[in-house]
Amino acid sequence: MNAQASADSVGEIRALMRKLGQAAVAATAPLALSDTATRNRALLAAAAALHAHSAQILAANEQDLHAARDAALSAALLDRLKLDAARVAAMVRGLEEIAALPDPMGSVIAEWSRPNGLVIQRVRVPLGVIGIIYESRPNVTADAGGLCLKSANPVILRGGSESQHSNAAIHACLLEGLKAAGLPAAAIQLVPTVDRAAVGEMLSGMGEYLDVLVPRGGKSLVARVQAEARVPVIGHLEGNCHVYVDRDADAHMAREIVLNAKMRRTGVCGAAETLLIDRAAPPALQAELVQALLAAGCEVRGDEHVQGIDARVIAASAADWQTEYLDAIIAVRVVDGVDAAIAHIAHHGSSHTEAIITANMATAERFLARVDSAIVLHNASTQFADGGEFGMGAEIGISTDRFHARGPVGVEQLTSYKYVVRGAGQVRPG
Repeated sequence: MNAQASADSVGEIRALMRKLGQAAVAATAPLALSDTATRNRALLAAAAALHAHSAQILAANEQDLHAARDAALSAALLDRLKLDAARVAAMVRGLEEIAALPDPMGSVIAEWSRPNGLVIQRVRVPLGVIGIIYESRPNVTADAGGLCLKSANPVILRGGSESQHSNAAIHACLLEGLKAAGLPAAAIQLVPTVDRAAVGEMLSGMGEYLDVLVPRGGKSLVARVQAEARVPVIGHLEGNCHVYVDRDADAHMAREIVLNAKMRRTGVCGAAETLLIDRAAPPALQAELVQALLAAGCEVRGDEHVQGIDARVIAASAADWQTEYLDAIIAVRVVDGVDAAIAHIAHHGSSHTEAIITANMATAERFLARVDSAIVLHNASTQFADGGEFGMGAEIGISTDRFHARGPVGVEQLTSYKYVVRGAGQVRPG
């Protein structure tokens, strides 16, 4: 491509993205002024369309999978990309559950009166136009579109090239829902090009249209968004999640939770990447955990103590303690009690999700209080780090930020607030 053709292409992408931004801004008022019943009707109609068109969605997904296999994508990425009947049904159920949630719009968060008679309320309002940049998982199209619709935020979705056909098929169902409820089609827009220049425009060229950006994907994508975005970002860099098995853990429970946390789905951000075992835990339990992981097909990378448990354990490097594998690999270390586990997580973790397995309530509470991550669990798998499992219907992602939203980003987290002040003629004295 010559320089002039390249410039023309960039100009076309810029014009396209500007058009999407203008349409989203135009949809802001009608969406914000729509009532709960109208938005719920759109969600339920979209869910019905997903169910009715499931065969077309799966066919589109097979197109994407075929191209992904030809491109030699990893097994973990293929799992993220793959849809089947159960996953389509989960998208349908997610939209139905979002429709059933209380409407956050206009709800009063707090209310108080001043001595001068002013009555002040803090009231929930939409965030504004949201841009979401995501990779692989086509279900994000439905989840993000549904959550933004429920919270009355217009959204511009930019999915990855590897899932373009799946995303388009799912987006068509969301448009059916909007049409059925009489809401503007621009309330949920899908960027119709896989040109990478579109991402650049969302990051640095659409400040007058976008109010917030949400990245959902690999470390390189999220890092780029956080580094280059000219609008606020809600996101997490990576999910280096830990499970700590305490000396007082129930052996059967520990085994089941560790296997589930690592192996249920290795490609999700809530998958356990590091297992920490209390040195005082029974040797038989330590061996059982390591050997159960190996038997399940998981590669174990361990410290010297763990290597001594089984000859198949590979020596862990310094990098292993802070790696998000998103694969059937886990780093295992023996630590001297709960405080050492907490210290390890503080030093190596990504503030995403951590779990403790113990029957000792005092130890559990110490862990829950002192681990500074978005989600901490006691006697439960890290794979519960999911908005649907939290009763939010779905999520846009798990935020590890410390401002605005933290943990699963659902309907409530996609709101801001304003102050409504009611008076009776008060003026402020000089």
